[in-house]
Amino acid sequence: MIIQANSQQFAARVRNVPVSFIREILKVASDPDIVSFAGGLPSPDLFPAEELGESAKRVFSKRGVQALQYSSTEGYLLLREYIAERYRQRFKLNISAEQILITNGSQQAVDLIGKIFIDPGDNVMLERASYLGALQCFSIFQPVFKEVNLERDGIDTAELEDQLNVAPIKLFYCIPNFQNPTGVQYSLEKRKTAAEILRRHKAIVIGDDPYGEISFDKQHIPPLYSFYPEKTIMLGSFSKIIAPGLRLGWMVANREIIKKATVMKQASDLQSGNLSQYILYDFLQNNSLDKHIETLIAAYKKKCTTMMGCLQNYFPESVKFTRSKGGMFTWLTLPEGNSARELLQQALKERIIFVPGDSFYASEPDHRTLRLNYSNVDEPVMRAAMYKLSRLII
Repeated sequence: MIIQANSQQFAARVRNVPVSFIREILKVASDPDIVSFAGGLPSPDLFPAEELGESAKRVFSKRGVQALQYSSTEGYLLLREYIAERYRQRFKLNISAEQILITNGSQQAVDLIGKIFIDPGDNVMLERASYLGALQCFSIFQPVFKEVNLERDGIDTAELEDQLNVAPIKLFYCIPNFQNPTGVQYSLEKRKTAAEILRRHKAIVIGDDPYGEISFDKQHIPPLYSFYPEKTIMLGSFSKIIAPGLRLGWMVANREIIKKATVMKQASDLQSGNLSQYILYDFLQNNSLDKHIETLIAAYKKKCTTMMGCLQNYFPESVKFTRSKGGMFTWLTLPEGNSARELLQQALKERIIFVPGDSFYASEPDHRTLRLNYSNVDEPVMRAAMYKLSRLII
């Protein structure tokens, strides 16, 4: 006998959490006949599977017992030291391993931040539009969402100042590099100005950066942490640059925040997978991460150039889009009178899927927007599908 739970028996925090449209639509994408521009999926052709396999063999032959045992919640020390050293070399940031917590992808870090900071009714500010996973995660803690508009070079800092003068916020969540979903990258000037405003208002900043390494011009702008280290949390991930199946990301913050996040992680899952951490660290020691990333950049830049060409040549001039300089996405705004949801229904008949943009807004969604992913579609297939999609727009 199956006993159904009454809807009122579920906790209030569960009732209003949005379903991930992306996760739902990816069920459709599993059909091999579907051309998917929907998920933020790295190309599996670029996974270093052979090298990771060799690393796994070395780990089992030399460190198998340690790798298979429980370990510290904070994560494998040598891996944390590697991450800290990379920040020191690239941005001259004085970060220690003790300021780093290894997480199950950066998504878990977002969840831990919600647990340690957000009380019901707290004001949390997001970019407009923002990452659906963060919207889902933060919704659990019942905040009041505020949104600040994005411009071509980052958030509208004048609007940010105006909003904070009216109502204080506890957290500001942003993706400064090749933002998901819009593909926008913050300029250096915008980063400095935003950090100055947020410091004055004593807000905690979360800079989520899964895409920063995938910079087509290989220019790496200093993170917000560089200008506001005392209350900025940086998130990173190996999912986009090595393989998502490892489920390894990290959080960088001051020691007090890391201590609180570690306690929350202990209550959640004790630790991230020890075996994955050992294999990853061995891979990083025996292969050049920079060389691997150069391969990713070359491949994704070529695919992005193809998609930009399709948008320029096939689509009506009234369709506006982000000219991506890195990452995995571009963002479209359809002409007046068009709906991305309605376009999706027509596209599905052509065996094409994408993500309508309304999923990425905390309030008052723009129903004309949509996100296209270019990292996981072969170029000939992309050209044919983009042409078909362009013909569906009124």
